[in-house]
Amino acid sequence: QVQLVESGGGLVQAGGSLRLSCAPSGSIFSIRTMGWYRQAPGKQRELVANLTSGGSTNYADSVKGRATISRDYAKNTVYLQMSSLKPEDTAVYYCNFQTALYVSGRREFWGQGTQVTVSS
Repeated sequence: QVQLVESGGGLVQAGGSLRLSCAPSGSIFSIRTMGWYRQAPGKQRELVANLTSGGSTNYADSVKGRATISRDYAKNTVYLQMSSLKPEDTAVYYCNFQTALYVSGRREFWGQGTQVTVSS
């Protein structure tokens, strides 16, 4: 069973920066979209940023200008670089892959989540 493995979360001071990484534990092919979502306590999970296979990116208004999503094609790894972090960025961050074809019976994969806490 292929899983997405995230890393890079932690405690950061407001104004600081961090980089999250996400890579599959096995082979995933025909990736259509790679993305990052986040869920703060008591709130719904929301899209932070995603990147299509064609190279298009999409960012939540709340992180535009502060976040950059990128991909290492050779490693099928997706990164989220965030700067000028704010306390309201505190959340569990999840990576997400969507594939055009079924991979092990699935077309959508989620990571286990990594906690990002921004202190004021």
